[in-house]
Amino acid sequence: MSGSLRAALRLGAWAARGRPGRRHLSEAAAGNTGGSGGADGSGGSGSREAVERLVREHPVVVFMKGSPAQPLCGFSNAVVQILRLHGVEDYRAHDVLQDPDLRQGIKDYSNWPTIPQVYLNGEFVGGCDILLQMHQNGDLVEELKKLGIRSALLDAEKDQEKK
Repeated sequence: MSGSLRAALRLGAWAARGRPGRRHLSEAAAGNTGGSGGADGSGGSGSREAVERLVREHPVVVFMKGSPAQPLCGFSNAVVQILRLHGVEDYRAHDVLQDPDLRQGIKDYSNWPTIPQVYLNGEFVGGCDILLQMHQNGDLVEELKKLGIRSALLDAEKDQEKK
């Protein structure tokens, strides 16, 4: 494992420790009351309709700070590194720093206060801490499988068993 990946995963583990009030997907979804997303209901980049289109545009969607090639915060970097570790390279990433309306709109849409946010098949999964937890307990491999994506970790395990 590369030093930068190890650092990103440590950062994600740090973020996951002792963060009271974090909710899992089912709890967040239950608390999502909807709304128009935009203050004037105009359907701008932060409107519920616009966010819904982005969330559903691809099987794996990440709202982050920066881009996968250049994440601009440690948590966004950790999400990128986890996806890379699993061999997920075909996903849509949206830089919320480029669009303040989208940044607020995605928080309103998911009823989740932080960025990054990960969506699988249109469903909100969580942020860095949840993705890290899913990676560590094997749930991410299973969720990717449901999307028809074979985790690169499965191949790495087979290679390790052959040795």
